[in-house]
Amino acid sequence: MEQNQNNNQEPELDLNQLMKIRREKLAKLQAEGKDPFEITTFNPTHNSKQIKDNYDQLEGKDVTIAGRVMAKRIMGKASFCHIQDCEGKIQSYVSINDLGEESYKQFKEDDIGDIIGITGFVFKTKTGEISIHAKEVTLLSKSLRPLPEKFHGLKDTELRYRQRYVDLIMNPEVKETFEKRTAIIKEIRKILDEKSYMEVETPILQTISGGASARPFITHHNTLDIDMYLRIATELHLKRLIVGGFDRVYEIGRIFRNEGMDIKHNPEFTTIELYQAYTNMNGMMDITEELVSKCSQKVNGTTKITYQGEEIDLTPPFRRITMIDSIKEVTGIDFHNIETDEEAQKIARELDLELDPIHMTRGDIIAQVFDEKVEHTLRQPTFIYEYPIENSPLAKKVPQDGRMTQRFELFIGGREYANAFSELNDPIDQYERFLAQVKAREAGDEEANMMDTDFVNALEYGMPPTGGMGMGIDRLVMLLTDSASIRDVLLFPTMKPNN
Repeated sequence: MEQNQNNNQEPELDLNQLMKIRREKLAKLQAEGKDPFEITTFNPTHNSKQIKDNYDQLEGKDVTIAGRVMAKRIMGKASFCHIQDCEGKIQSYVSINDLGEESYKQFKEDDIGDIIGITGFVFKTKTGEISIHAKEVTLLSKSLRPLPEKFHGLKDTELRYRQRYVDLIMNPEVKETFEKRTAIIKEIRKILDEKSYMEVETPILQTISGGASARPFITHHNTLDIDMYLRIATELHLKRLIVGGFDRVYEIGRIFRNEGMDIKHNPEFTTIELYQAYTNMNGMMDITEELVSKCSQKVNGTTKITYQGEEIDLTPPFRRITMIDSIKEVTGIDFHNIETDEEAQKIARELDLELDPIHMTRGDIIAQVFDEKVEHTLRQPTFIYEYPIENSPLAKKVPQDGRMTQRFELFIGGREYANAFSELNDPIDQYERFLAQVKAREAGDEEANMMDTDFVNALEYGMPPTGGMGMGIDRLVMLLTDSASIRDVLLFPTMKPNN
């Protein structure tokens, strides 16, 4: 069906003229006592998908639907229009014989973008399209701004992100992405709830920024007259709950980091963090595999997906390899044979790495070599474990090598998706780690952890051996919906204001 506006001259008019015409139509309706904005309720009996899926049962029966007019074709005393509701589009046949002269005249005056209600019987046209033969049409809301003609595939993606409401109207695949996002979060909750995890909520406003290496947003509490931080992680409060006797807890919530923005990063994003007493890093690997694979199965019907043209198999088990062994595989360098900071710095220079004067230890350089030489090579799901103690202040040490920790990250397609520890529960060790972080912060590392004496105090009461894991929900949704940018999976991504 050809899309057409009521007024054949509309495409030639500029936006201000089009809006002026629509406002005049509204004023006329209001003068006639037909103000659509005074309508408070309408009762659809079906949506477009239900009608199409149940045509055999509904043929010839009356239904009522509501939605946005997306296309119209006026043919004298009879017309066709397409209505878009929450489930898709459906055609309606509207004639003067069924509506009467006054109502049909009003229908012809309705614009593309207006929201209307239609009551009529279900039938198929001569071309076999399931449609509604209208008996009654009600204007429910007037669209005062015309829909864009070429919003689909718009090159200025910033406009789509800024005006997500229009993006959702014009691009059905965008709506599908966010429906999948909701399904993924529901599936995560289902899996964890079935494992007797308890969902909890912890503070967003905190007096100490901790639980991750990141720059926080700072705000001010007027009544207390203190600066506070938007949380950069939920970790430390969730582990306090493990101390308090909840053996399995998780939180799905917003995290805020005052850092750079790119296709993988937004200043606010969503994570799932979970903690389980009496397990360790290996137990967290198992549950991470399960969450990723089952979410893929839920929204895609398979664990074998394509992301940005690359085939990825999310079928467990995922590969598991230590950080040092992964570096050896890619570069041939074995950091087991490199004992001193000076030797590590020499290796870094030979690899043409730019050394950060704040991060010059052997462990710092192991992490840097991995980041720059190995991470991008990890295409299929891979758990990298045993991280340097320098960048893992909340993880237990590896018993055979106190310079490394029982920590893993999950990499898929060259990106990190999850981070997990055998959680450090030694309060003395934890205090010393915090002290090292404080020194790093004083030396200029704005991402280093702050001293959290209350968390150390909690550990002094005793925390059982615990495994913990955090995963970025947004990146997981990107992966499972084949979305190139994090902005594609955030309904309202952070944007610089238009001046």
